[in-house]
Amino acid sequence: MTSSPDSLLPILQQCWSAETSPEWRPDNPARGQCGVTALVVHDLHGGTILKTETGRGWHFYNRVDGTRHDLTAGQFETSIDYADIASSREEALAGTTMERYRTLKMRVRQRLAQLS
Repeated sequence: MTSSPDSLLPILQQCWSAETSPEWRPDNPARGQCGVTALVVHDLHGGTILKTETGRGWHFYNRVDGTRHDLTAGQFETSIDYADIASSREEALAGTTMERYRTLKMRVRQRLAQLS
């Protein structure tokens, strides 16, 4: 496992695709990936799933050991005014599908295994 959630970012960037979010674009790979990413980070690091309202709906991210980790913030052109509202796995999954989540989780685990 990686030492902190932030160290997952390069791995996630390699794993995100249209199969993990229909909003994915080559020029903005984090687009639409917040729910599945928050779930995978939660799987690997625990902590809390948080949400904030954006112009495009709810945006999901994590808090681990008291620190906010938003690995998909790069999808936005402007900075986020975080509300840090407690959320849940069910809410994060509601904006995606179990298949997309499982695809990202499998890809991340494979990359982590290659690195160890």
